[in-house]
Formats: sequence, C-alpha cells, structure tokens
Amino acid sequence: MKEGDEVSVYSDIEGKCKRGATQFDGTKIFIGNGISELSRSEIFCSQSPIKGKGIRMTDPVYLSPSFDNVLPRYIFLQNLPSAVVSYVLNPQPGERVLDMCAAPGGKTTHIATLINDQGEVIAIDKIANKVEKIKQNASVLQLRSIQAYCFNSTKAVRQDSSDNPEGTGPPFPPESFDRVLLDAPCSGMGQRPNMAGALSLKELTSYQPLQRKLFRAAVSLLKPGGTLVYSTCTITLSENEEQVAWALQTFPGLQLQAQDPHIGGVGMAGAGLPPDQLQLLQRFDPSLAVPCDLSDGTPEDKDWTLPANTDTIGFFIAKFVKTS
Repeated sequence: MKEGDEVSVYSDIEGKCKRGATQFDGTKIFIGNGISELSRSEIFCSQSPIKGKGIRMTDPVYLSPSFDNVLPRYIFLQNLPSAVVSYVLNPQPGERVLDMCAAPGGKTTHIATLINDQGEVIAIDKIANKVEKIKQNASVLQLRSIQAYCFNSTKAVRQDSSDNPEGTGPPFPPESFDRVLLDAPCSGMGQRPNMAGALSLKELTSYQPLQRKLFRAAVSLLKPGGTLVYSTCTITLSENEEQVAWALQTFPGLQLQAQDPHIGGVGMAGAGLPPDQLQLLQRFDPSLAVPCDLSDGTPEDKDWTLPANTDTIGFFIAKFVKTS
C-alpha cells in the first residue's frame, strides 16, 4: 500500500490481526472504502506511535459526520436516552442538584442548561482527569452554576461536623439536595457499537453492590419531597429492575414516579415488580426495535411502543420521589 492508494477498511472483531500481517482470515466487519494517507511502511515500520489520519474515507458504511468541535459553545452531543434522563429529572431554576457520577459532564451541563444556569449543580467523580473534563465542558459552554469535585460518591454523606468543617464541597450534610441524578457505573452492555466484550463474570457481578452503595448515599442526600433518578447504560436485569425492587424494599420512603418524556419501552419482568411499576420504568433496548411499515396505513395505525429503540444505545431510567 502506497500513499494515495484506494483501500478497503475492515474492523478486526477479535483483535487477533498481528502488526504488519499480509493477510488475515479472522472475524472481521467491512467498514468502508477510502484513500490511504500513509504508506504501509509509514504505518508498520515506524518505532513511534502513529498519529493523525491514516485513511480518508470516501465510501463509509456509516454516514454520520463527526461533530467534534462543531459549534462547541452551543452543542454537546449525547445519545437520545442520555438527554432524556435530564428531562426526567426535571430540575428547576434555583434548586440544588447533585450529579453523583458526572464525568464527562454531558448530563451535568444539560441540567445546568435546563435551569437556565440559575441554581447550583454539584458534579462529583472520583477520577481527577475526568473532573477536569467536566470543568472544561462547563467552561466551554459558559455555565457558571456548575461546581465539580474529585470525590468518591459512596462517601459523599457527611457523618459529623468534623467532616468537611468548612462546609464547601463533599461530603455534604444529609438531605441537602432538591434533586439527585445517579447515573451509576455499570457493565455498559447497552453501548454500541461494541462488537466484542471482555467482561469476566466476576467483573459483571461487581457493579450491583457498588450501585447499591451509591444509591444509599443518594437517598441520604436527598431532601424529603425531592426527586432521585437512577440510570444505567446497560441492559442487565440485575443492574436495573432488580435494583429498583431492592430500593423500594430497602427505603420505604421512596416511591416510583411516572416519567416525562417516556419514549422508550417499559421495564423487564423477572425482578418481582408488579406490572403497574414496570410501566413506570423506561428501558431503551435496540434488540427490541421493530421496523414500522407505513405503506398500508397512517402512523396512528401502527405500533409505536418502542420507536426510540431503533437507533440508540441500551439504557435504563427509574424515577423516585422521597416522601419521608
């Protein structure tokens, strides 16, 4: 291959293609055609990491353009369910809102936008460079209501006055937030495209106990009458409906609430939740997408139960109110 050659591009699904291989018979997926910007020797004979554009795609299978740095002060690209979450939380101007696992800040900045930057949006993440990303995104979007902290959200509840005596930042006093978003760390099995997963069973099952620790902190930090939204970008029953069933049993003061907008599917059976509670949950599942043939009728005649599943990631949302 020389610079300027027409080439076809494939994705090595199992990651088994060796550097510099002249042929490959493993599992692969066609991505598209393009023009090489580098020669084979520039790619494979270099001793330093290759950076920049290797192939200029002229005939890609996927036609979505890049939105990087497109009107950065005005646009923050998110998946559909990620944007729905903030609307379900429904923050109001003047309120104090907590985003417990906030990086990289898409939902945080959306919340600040929905309250017209009038109020207080606290964003927490335990990885320092991710917190800097939150601050950077808030700065680019010129949102002043956001305060970001590097902290472990499982320890975000102040136990006594000796914890954080200055009173700024975490840990926070119990019942000090009007609304809490817990977009929890999860197995991420709803993300697409994800052609192969390397999760072990041990790692997969490790998320449920962590999510419950975070949930306990979220309930403690929420004011009576406040709203708690729990969400994940995974499709497992154990991290979604089972967590809802556990929460309702563990915290009698929590009540499930209807969601607006509700454009995904309902909850999955199998966690012991009754049908009326499953209707209150919102689940986006691409595997359940059903093509709609409109050739023999109007849209009103068709089943639009799951229209939002057609082109999005797998996602789950539950909304609670704390009555006491």
